[in-house]
Amino acid sequence: MNAQKGFTLIELMIVVAIIGILAAIAIPQYQNYIAKSQVSRAMGETGALKTAYEDCLNTGKTATKTCDMGWTGSDILSLSKPLVSTAGTAVADGASVNIDVLSTSGTIVGTFAGNASATLKDATAKTITWTRTAAGTWSCATTAPSKYAPAGCPGV
Repeated sequence: MNAQKGFTLIELMIVVAIIGILAAIAIPQYQNYIAKSQVSRAMGETGALKTAYEDCLNTGKTATKTCDMGWTGSDILSLSKPLVSTAGTAVADGASVNIDVLSTSGTIVGTFAGNASATLKDATAKTITWTRTAAGTWSCATTAPSKYAPAGCPGV
């Protein structure tokens, strides 16, 4: 009598079904993780501009096109304030200067674009905004859903 070797069709179908169920759960969770990490990354990238903004205020470089913000570009963000950049495009030499007059109550605004998660750039692209008060404190807000927003930057 010969012993059979290998798997039956039923056993293979059970394994495929288990893998399918795990994938159905894991893929959406992974996409949420990606979106959340991109919002955190955007918070850090735009937050780094606060230092340059403060330096320009302290040195009196507040007029239009007088302050080099030091922005090198991002593949997930397009900036609209205080300078303009396009996601995925390197900033040319001298192009990271402010386009707006810098004031003690200014803003830094970035919009998710380029390689950002689809949920962050859907029909209404989500933004991340840093707002400075006249007293010199900065606060962060994002239009991304609160499930993606980091602790220091509340979402909607």
